[in-house]
Amino acid sequence: MQIFFLSSRFVRTSLLVLVALLSSQALAQDDDDFFIFDEEEDTSGEIADPLESLNRLTFAFNDKLYRGVLKPIARGLRVLPEPVLVSGNNFFGNLRAPVSAFSALLQADLPNAGSEIARFAVNSTIGILGLFDPATEMGLVQDVEDLGQTLARYGVGHGFYFVMPFLGASSLRDTIGIISTNAINPLYDNLETAEIIAINLAGAEIALALDQDTYEAFYDSALDPYLFFRSAWVQNRAGRVEQ
Repeated sequence: MQIFFLSSRFVRTSLLVLVALLSSQALAQDDDDFFIFDEEEDTSGEIADPLESLNRLTFAFNDKLYRGVLKPIARGLRVLPEPVLVSGNNFFGNLRAPVSAFSALLQADLPNAGSEIARFAVNSTIGILGLFDPATEMGLVQDVEDLGQTLARYGVGHGFYFVMPFLGASSLRDTIGIISTNAINPLYDNLETAEIIAINLAGAEIALALDQDTYEAFYDSALDPYLFFRSAWVQNRAGRVEQ
């Protein structure tokens, strides 16, 4: 019985990792800072990529999945008024606040931890379960933290870079951080795996609906899209750790 319980828990945790990676890959398109990086900077030495040949194949597969499935669904959601999509995006962003606060606390960043806690309290009440964002109007600016960033602050390196089918860019360190992030999120405690998958997919699609085809524009203009997005991912993660 104990073995069955541990196996079930392992499966559930693994699914959470996959879902979180999927949502982070899609939500990255909605991050204004993701594509802001120094194109002249050589980032090839910043992360090991021993699986580049395999990663390129997976990257191409993910691109077809994105263009053929994820983005068409997101474009369909654009029939909804933009304020509705923004409220949905606010709601899913608010769900990440408790983990963000805890991650900031682990980094001894007390001001940010306090700000994230305050944001969650304000937006969950006055903002009606996070559908609105009065916290920002009150000067509580969002600064999302995760446990991958926390590990980096304590000197843990990336490990190696890899691109996962359906899920996108990651590294050994950030995957460990994602496992821990989902395990400690109190808002997921009483939810079934299927419910968590639905929540993350809905959040990802809404974020893509709000995106103005940023991914396509950069992909289509890059000389080598794989190198471009690898560099963008590495620099984005470095920027998040430093901020």
